[in-house]
Amino acid sequence: MPAPRPGGRAEARRAAQSRGTPGKTAQRSTTQGSGVQGGTVQGGTVQGIGVQGGGVQGRPGRVGPDGWAGGRPGRDARPEGPRNTRRHPARNARRGARRIIAWSVAGVLVVLAGAGGAVYYKLNGNIRSFDPDAIATDRPPAPAPDAHGNRPVNVLLIGSDSRAGRNSDLGGGNEGGARSDTTILLHVYADHRHAVGISIPRDALVTVPRCRLPNGKWTKEQPGQMFNSAFSVGNTESGNPACTQNTVEKLTGIRVDHTIEVNFQGFAAMTGAVGGVDVCLPNDIHEGNINPGLGRKGKVVLAKGRQRVSGQQALDYVRLRHGIGDDSDIGRMKRQQAFLSSLLAKIKSQGLSPGTLLPLADAATRSMTVDPGLDSAAKLVDFALSLQDIDLHDVKFLTTPWRYNGARIDLVHPAVDSLWNTLQADRTIDGQDATGRQDDAPGSPPPEAPSPTASPSPSPLTTEGPPIRVAVLNGTTAPGLAARAAETLRAARVTVTGVRSASNTARATTTVEYGTGQRAGAEKVAALFPGAAVTPGQAAGISVLLGRDYAAGAAASAASASASAGGSSGAPVPLPAEVVNEARSGDDDICGNVSYG
Repeated sequence: MPAPRPGGRAEARRAAQSRGTPGKTAQRSTTQGSGVQGGTVQGGTVQGIGVQGGGVQGRPGRVGPDGWAGGRPGRDARPEGPRNTRRHPARNARRGARRIIAWSVAGVLVVLAGAGGAVYYKLNGNIRSFDPDAIATDRPPAPAPDAHGNRPVNVLLIGSDSRAGRNSDLGGGNEGGARSDTTILLHVYADHRHAVGISIPRDALVTVPRCRLPNGKWTKEQPGQMFNSAFSVGNTESGNPACTQNTVEKLTGIRVDHTIEVNFQGFAAMTGAVGGVDVCLPNDIHEGNINPGLGRKGKVVLAKGRQRVSGQQALDYVRLRHGIGDDSDIGRMKRQQAFLSSLLAKIKSQGLSPGTLLPLADAATRSMTVDPGLDSAAKLVDFALSLQDIDLHDVKFLTTPWRYNGARIDLVHPAVDSLWNTLQADRTIDGQDATGRQDDAPGSPPPEAPSPTASPSPSPLTTEGPPIRVAVLNGTTAPGLAARAAETLRAARVTVTGVRSASNTARATTTVEYGTGQRAGAEKVAALFPGAAVTPGQAAGISVLLGRDYAAGAAASAASASASAGGSSGAPVPLPAEVVNEARSGDDDICGNVSYG
């Protein structure tokens, strides 16, 4: 047999083994840490998962002829290798390099895909949702879609002041339970290019409907309660966002699609995730303003003028109530609106992309409770991305029409009813629909908003003697009816002693009941409510029990006012000019309209 031919693959392999290939092991170890660690997202890159700087460590271009290690292609090829390697060393090196680059890219994609799943899994683990059975069954209907099949979306935003966990360090209080420090109803119009946020004063007197307790039982309806008491129903550390949602739906007649509640800790983390938020103050704020129980002025916590805040400072800004304006919750809501406008501007400047939203979502979801419809990271991010086409100027913030009632706040009717009707009709606060069209003929001037006192006031009922004192009870399910009747009584110089819902909400006819010696006054009051019956009652004093006849008359009056203003039969009554003028746009100067009184 002929002797074996020298050279060939076997000899090259033996030669390579006798020399050793130390670079092989070293180069193979350059892709390390493929496990997920932390899974945090910063600035659009995934860190802590074995991928740094968006690529694999090492330089895959430095590949020798054995496919793993060695010098640069075409320069360090060894003649002892296979025949085709000796003939075309550069070509084979390039093939090896391409092969390694392809595998490296594939590896990076696999790791990134795993990291994305890990991040979403982490966010999903953060999110808590409340029990869907806690949502009331007698809810307002969902809005009808527009001509393009799109629907408006109503989102209830709740900022809670629970002292549970690390929140006690941020909130500066020792009270148990939880309260809603901030509540905003955000209406995103059907075109998803306009939005308006309505701040509801926490001290406003409203009817809190039946709400579900942690033990599964339901409370009774409670009229004449402070609005923020709804969140405290059940007296738990986590609060009751479902009860707040039920209360808002009863108050407004608007169906809430989603509810998002964030506590102190989550809010502080969110401001840090975006790198701080720009705010402005008209004067210095001291420690004693933040904590009135301190007993001294203390050092400056927030300086006068423009500044960027995050964490504790941002929380101090939005919760600040004392040392500015009239120390009221109204001024605080104005600063909260300014803060949200600035936060939106910051997020939009960074771009509404997953790289921006995921760090924000990671910070927020650690201390977030949502309705069952937003109980995943994918749903939250998808909803946030649906808002990316809204221009800052088309985001408006305003407070419900209000007035002081001693230490509490009354919602002003019929202005607040017009506001809810405006949102129900998916119209902007200046009377346009979400696409900018109006019902008026082309070229016709827009109608002037009627003054809330445009209707003739009734004549005073008394000019001498003690004032007539009346309690007003809504004997129907129509929202805002008792407050409307109270307006009529006050205009007639009648003292209103209380406004609440009646135990019987199926009353057909309005009735004025009176106690001993009160018949003459009751007859005068009944004259303000045409068709009302006058009967003796069990309680002392005079009470007006409103029936469905009064509700029908109020609805007809609103329709008539709308028609006289030039609107279509289904259009809501335009909002008073003073309400519209107080609105803040998302692009307004952050130093303007941040205080009251």
